Amino acid sequence: MRAIVYPAKLSGSQVAPASKSSMQRACAAALLHQGQTNIFNPGHSNDDLAALEVIQNLGAIVTKHADHIHISSKGVMPIGSSMNCGESGLGIRMFTPIASLSQQQILIEGKGSLVKRPMHFFDEILPKLGVQIKSNNGYLPISIQGPLKTADITVDGSLSSQFLTGLLMAFAAAGAANQTIKVNQLKSKPYIDLTLAVLKHFGWEVNHINHEEFSFKDRSSVKDTIEYTVEGDWSGAAFLLVAGAIAGPITVKGLQMDSTQADKAVMQALSSANASIQIEQDTITIGAGLNGLQAFEFDATDCPDLFPPLVALASICKGVSVIKGVDRLSHKESDRGLTLQTEFAKLGVTILLEGDIMKIEGVDQIKANTVFSQHDHRIAMACGVAALRATGPIEITEAEAINKSYTDFFNHLQHLGAKVDIQ
Repeated sequence: MRAIVYPAKLSGSQVAPASKSSMQRACAAALLHQGQTNIFNPGHSNDDLAALEVIQNLGAIVTKHADHIHISSKGVMPIGSSMNCGESGLGIRMFTPIASLSQQQILIEGKGSLVKRPMHFFDEILPKLGVQIKSNNGYLPISIQGPLKTADITVDGSLSSQFLTGLLMAFAAAGAANQTIKVNQLKSKPYIDLTLAVLKHFGWEVNHINHEEFSFKDRSSVKDTIEYTVEGDWSGAAFLLVAGAIAGPITVKGLQMDSTQADKAVMQALSSANASIQIEQDTITIGAGLNGLQAFEFDATDCPDLFPPLVALASICKGVSVIKGVDRLSHKESDRGLTLQTEFAKLGVTILLEGDIMKIEGVDQIKANTVFSQHDHRIAMACGVAALRATGPIEITEAEAINKSYTDFFNHLQHLGAKVDIQ
């Protein structure tokens, strides 16, 4: 699919998409909850759909209704010998320990960029928990056979917090009241806070000491039917908010200001860039400040998914913006540091990579050109946002990559007044 986005002035309001981080965790918790779950405001991105398919493969019964999804589960009881996580990094890292609760041998597969993402973590950790594992030299496909037996363990949290999310959920469901998980160099701590919040909603309480040692309490009594409402997605909404700052003002609705989502930190960057921001409950109105957008500095170590929208923002800020956390970008859907540098160079924007630091030199106008999504949803959206301030239309090839997380992205831009041709 090719998307051609034209320069535009935006106005109006848009409801933020559903959070896939919240949705996928809710699906996992619903599988582990032996009872009924109703999920309201469900997401429908490819990653969300992959999570629903996985929990069905692991024994849950999923029924879709007009305004919610009903999930009935008796726990992890696989109905087949395999599960496919699509291209979801969270999915593979979260559901592998959960699937290990079963004693059935399961082949875990993925597609696209996921087959190139390292899973050596499981080769090291799962055998310590009584799980037999055979991987493709640390990559997919992975064959596992449990059941997982909880034990005191120490894990490396420097690559991704998603591995820890899976272990926390599996340990909680297994009743690990006397065991602890210690973590070294944990990254993306807010995502772990989200995991703990979802577990608590479903009756499992996990305590921690400075995100370095996690302990488990016996599950509290819960109703047979649990209702969960998926939050608005700060990751996807970051692109709308940046679009508002550079081409608005617009209003974005449906975001929780007290959310534990890591990408809520986009508000700090937008404020530093001198964007005009008005907040009323779950409504944010955003545009450029009176003196225009200024270069900013921001640490994205704990929220690396913000790099693409913030590069689009920095591209039209006056001066050189500095974003820290480049080391977190190499194992995404693409090597995002290099991908952002390559694709934005086509738009006349110079990006310098200096170790863990990215420097973006702002320009007066983005250059019209053709860019390649690199099959990365956030690169496609970043280029789409930058196009709003270009000298002419920007064509994005392989633009269907957006379906991984934000299927309605181009439709939402159109709703706000942008002209987008889809071919």
